Amino acid sequence: MNRFNPAGCERNELRKSFLSFHVPEIGEQDIAAVTQVLRSGWLTAGPRVKEFEDRFARYIGASNAVAVNSGTAALHLALEAAGVGAGDEVAVPTLTFAATAEVVVQLGARPILVDCSPDTLNLDPAALERAISSRCKAVIPVHFAGHPCDMDAIGEIARAHRLAVVEDAAHALPAKWRGRMIGTVGDLSCFSFYATKTITTGEGGMITTANPDWAERMRIMSLHGISKDAWKRYTAEGSWRYDIIAPGYKYNLTDIAAALGISQLARCDDFLRARLRCKEQYDQALRSEPAIETPVTRPGVEHAWHLYVIRIDPRQLRIGRDQIIELLKQRNIGAAVHFIPLHLHPYYRQTYGYQPADFPNASSASEQIISLPIYPRLTTSDIEDVVSAVTDIVREYRR
Repeated sequence: MNRFNPAGCERNELRKSFLSFHVPEIGEQDIAAVTQVLRSGWLTAGPRVKEFEDRFARYIGASNAVAVNSGTAALHLALEAAGVGAGDEVAVPTLTFAATAEVVVQLGARPILVDCSPDTLNLDPAALERAISSRCKAVIPVHFAGHPCDMDAIGEIARAHRLAVVEDAAHALPAKWRGRMIGTVGDLSCFSFYATKTITTGEGGMITTANPDWAERMRIMSLHGISKDAWKRYTAEGSWRYDIIAPGYKYNLTDIAAALGISQLARCDDFLRARLRCKEQYDQALRSEPAIETPVTRPGVEHAWHLYVIRIDPRQLRIGRDQIIELLKQRNIGAAVHFIPLHLHPYYRQTYGYQPADFPNASSASEQIISLPIYPRLTTSDIEDVVSAVTDIVREYRR
């Protein structure tokens, strides 16, 4: 197989097997941890969940951590704890996944979409300032791809308007903003442990906060609104009697998932180093290609590199982004798009009247961005195959 070199790529032969966009890093220690729980007889929320919460809080440096069954559940509980309800508004970046805004709708509030900055694709503080009304109760900055948002600017705006800052940190473990771990900067921070995330529990999430009252509210609401330590009612120190103090949800994490999370968290720094290796190899090979813009990292941040998102320059190519992804697939290379902005989806257009011109940066980016594979299992050879395929395509279809 021909291989690229940084000075100039030769044409890549077709890979013999498909390179998936993402493969979770599951090792024997992960399997052993889950097996131990299966043999223990305690499968649902229990001691492993509590251990996972404690370990995660220590790793982040947070006062409180509440484990739940998805990042979406984390966002829902965080907003509810912060007092978001019917008639309120919540500022949400339009360049995000469905979950960020749909939880706002589920609480009876209105998502106010906000454009992104053209470089990081994170929520634009200037656009946020223009979007806020007297009904706005919270803002959800999404740390896109693992690059922290401008939390100084967002925090200043939030304080001026008395908004809760609920970070969507689904991409941001373990990222840092000016030396502080994401998870300790906003009022509440919501992490995802979905299968593609930097650590995984299969499905799962975590909320961190310095506010003990909010943490207690989220614990109660995560398990049907049952009073404190509901999971202990089936243990020797628990009681069968329980009190429902609010109409809660079924959002608890299981011990099975938590055991996997504990094992994965222990290797979180190793996983980051592996993704940084991938990132450096991509940067070295792609930054000199004029039809491709590689990701930026602003000063003062430590990027989690959950995603490696390139932008293609349509002025230099005879094909568009969608065709490039299809050609990559034909070359056995998996790629993805993060994300189709919310304002382009039928629900948000029809319900709130949003138009593409309302969000010029996100609308432009949505036609240019491609997420390339980046995960610990990738080998140098795998990345060479990706780069060779990408550069072959853009050079073949250059104007």
